[in-house]
Amino acid sequence: MSPDSPPPGSARSAAELNERIRALWLRAGGTLSAQERAEYELLVIQWAAAVRGRIIEAA
Repeated sequence: MSPDSPPPGSARSAAELNERIRALWLRAGGTLSAQERAEYELLVIQWAAAVRGRIIEAA
């Protein structure tokens, strides 16, 4: 997990998480190291949860 990851229970918006994912890929130049891959996976999981939360709120 990266040092600037939010504490457990803290939520980021799907848009913010998407932006962080895009920035990670840009910094990595399209090839992720093992550490970057772990950060990417965490961000994707958080993004999916944020999207699900938005869908549930809309329902």
